[in-house]
Amino acid sequence: MAETTTDAQLVSRCRNGDQAAWNELVERFSRYVYAICTQGFRLTSHDSEDVFQEVFARVYQHLDRLRSDEAIRPWIAQLTRRLCIDRLRGTGREGPAELDDLEPGGLDETLASLDEALTVRAGLEAVGDPCREILDRFFCRDESYKAIGDALDLPSGTIASRISRCLGKLRSELEGRS
Repeated sequence: MAETTTDAQLVSRCRNGDQAAWNELVERFSRYVYAICTQGFRLTSHDSEDVFQEVFARVYQHLDRLRSDEAIRPWIAQLTRRLCIDRLRGTGREGPAELDDLEPGGLDETLASLDEALTVRAGLEAVGDPCREILDRFFCRDESYKAIGDALDLPSGTIASRISRCLGKLRSELEGRS
């Protein structure tokens, strides 16, 4: 397994002016920010892009204000939430329906689900192509053992053991992240 840089290490490198670390930070959190905008707050694509740009501009400007390097994910989430609410208020779209959608409990559940989904996605990226392909086909596309076997030119009887082995790799990867 490839060694992954922790969020805290990445923030530290960013604070030291490492441009590659900044690019990695944006890449690591881009889906998270965009998901909060589109799924958590249901912003339009255009509004989501504007919030996305503003979030990372502020992170870049104020990274030195972050009290703990480990707190980058919740800090980015909070900043994104505030900017999404500002965007809703600024465009005059806020009304009873949107206020109901923004109840703290519901939004926290949505963000927790997004966070979990992005963690699983990162775990799938880390386990590599053969496992990612098989798990994606079985769990996301709901393909049968036979369909997966035909697509990957493997006997369908082999698919069950590969799924089990790949789930073990994914479990190890996800446990290593927590």
